[in-house]
Amino acid sequence: MIIKTRSIAKISLVLITSLFIFSSCASKKDVVYFQGTSDYETLVSDNSHTNKFKIDDVLGIYVSTLDPLPSAPFNLFKGAEEGGFRPEQLDYIIDKNGEIDFPVIGSVKIVGLSPEETKVLLKEKLKPYLKDPIINIRLKNFTVTVLGEVNRPGTYPVLGEQITILEAIGLANDLTIKGIRSNVLVIRDFNGTKVSTRIDLTQKNALNSPVYYLTQNDVVYVEPNQSAVSSYGLDNRATIWTSIATALITSSVLYLSTR
Repeated sequence: MIIKTRSIAKISLVLITSLFIFSSCASKKDVVYFQGTSDYETLVSDNSHTNKFKIDDVLGIYVSTLDPLPSAPFNLFKGAEEGGFRPEQLDYIIDKNGEIDFPVIGSVKIVGLSPEETKVLLKEKLKPYLKDPIINIRLKNFTVTVLGEVNRPGTYPVLGEQITILEAIGLANDLTIKGIRSNVLVIRDFNGTKVSTRIDLTQKNALNSPVYYLTQNDVVYVEPNQSAVSSYGLDNRATIWTSIATALITSSVLYLSTR
């Protein structure tokens, strides 16, 4: 009887282990990116993406001229240059009206404009004051957030002027094997209006998706597949089942050993 009880215990353990293995299986079509792409195939992206400025964006704007003296009043600095220390340049924040308060020329509405469009606008407004000014603009709060079934979820700063969804996923150390690649969600906020768009990374036409290039403060969310959802429930139930089975088997063994 003791041998029979041990055999039952072993069979139960095998069944539970098999259940976990089969529940975590994923097919190749579920995990491979850009399926159907041939060798030496040229993929042409028609996405002419340009970031547009949004409310609450933080910008660094610096105006320079051949002679630095005339352009000095058009740059914001904190403190004076003393003891060899350079003063700190101040940033501009786009207010709720979509404007920045620029030195000398006053309020300038730049929300919805690209960096190049903003440069053209500022040069036009600076014509009465400066000759051939050079304007540098840098978006300082460009971050993207990657959540869900990725190996390192979090919020990441973007150092350049643009980033693709693949680069953002790369910052998060790629999707886990249990992430749904065919239905990745991108949540985009533009001045209080949130737009949700889904992209299928298993298809090569993902390169032409309107969210292939991300904008500042986009959120990328990767859903768990059914295996991940099921295994979460199984983990909890399996703990209970294992405890109950262990208690029953132990009781049976102790009872039979006293017979």
